[in-house]
Amino acid sequence: MQGIMTGKDILHKMKAKAGFGSSSADTGKGKSKLSKHITHGYHLVKGKSNHGMEDYVVAQFKKVNDNELGLFAIFDGHSGHDVADYLQSHLFDNILKEPDFWTEPECAITRAYFVTDTTILENAVDLGRGGSTAVTVILINGQKLLVANVGDSRAVICKNGEAIQLSVDHEPSKEKKSIEKRGGFVSNLPGDVPRVDGQLAVARAFGDKSLKRHLSSEPHVATQMVDDDTEFAILASDGLWKVMSNQEAVDSIKHIKDALPAAKHLTEEALNRRSTDDISCIVVRFH
Repeated sequence: MQGIMTGKDILHKMKAKAGFGSSSADTGKGKSKLSKHITHGYHLVKGKSNHGMEDYVVAQFKKVNDNELGLFAIFDGHSGHDVADYLQSHLFDNILKEPDFWTEPECAITRAYFVTDTTILENAVDLGRGGSTAVTVILINGQKLLVANVGDSRAVICKNGEAIQLSVDHEPSKEKKSIEKRGGFVSNLPGDVPRVDGQLAVARAFGDKSLKRHLSSEPHVATQMVDDDTEFAILASDGLWKVMSNQEAVDSIKHIKDALPAAKHLTEEALNRRSTDDISCIVVRFH
C-alpha cells in the first residue's frame, strides 16, 4: 500500500543517515572532523539485471576513544543481497572488537573476516546461500590506511597523478591450484570467464555455503601511509573496473575537487562505457 512506511523503509533511512547506502540510485557525502580537508562522497547505480540492487556501501567517520576512524567499504552481493546487507551492518564492528586491532591491525582484520564469514555460514538458513565480495578501508586519524578485500571490488589511490592499486583481484584463474587442492575446479564453461566449479567468478568471498569448501574468505590486507602526495582514494565494485582501468579512473576525476561529484562522474562514465552491472563507488579526497 502506497504512503505507508515499512520497517525496511525506516531502516534504510537510518542507514542512509549513518552513512550506509543501498538502493537503485543512492548518494551521500561527509567529511572528517579531525582533518577538515578530508572528505568523501559515494554514489550507487543499479545495473540492468533482473534482480534487485546487490551492492551496499559504508562511508562514515567515527570517533573511537581518542581516535577518528574513517570507515569505507563496498560489498557486492551475488545470488541475493542478504549477505552483503549483513556485512554492511556487522563487519566493521567485528573488526573493531578485536582486542589487538590497535597493536596488530592486519591480524585483527584477517581474524574478523574469518569470524564474520563463519557467522554467515552458520546462519545460512536466514541469510541464504548467496555471498558477497568486500573491500574495506579504515583511515586512522587521517594518516594511515588499512585496506582489506576478498573478491574483485577494488581500492585504488592516486599519488602524484599515478594510480596505485591497494587491493588484489581474487580471480579463479590466479588461484586455480589452491582451489584444486580443496577439491574444486576452475572452468570457463558455462560462461566466458573462469569460475570456481563453473559457478562463481571470484576465488574468495563471504558466504556461498555450497561452494565454501573450495572458496577462501581470507582477505588480502595492506597498509598505506597518507602523505602529502596522496591525493585521493577510489573504492568501487567490479561494475566500474570491468570497463575502466585504474589509471583511467584516476585521470577522469583528478581535476574534480569535490568527492561526491567525483564519485558520480565515475559511475556515469562506467554507464557511458556500457557497464551493465551494479555500480557503486566511493571517493575519499585527502587534499
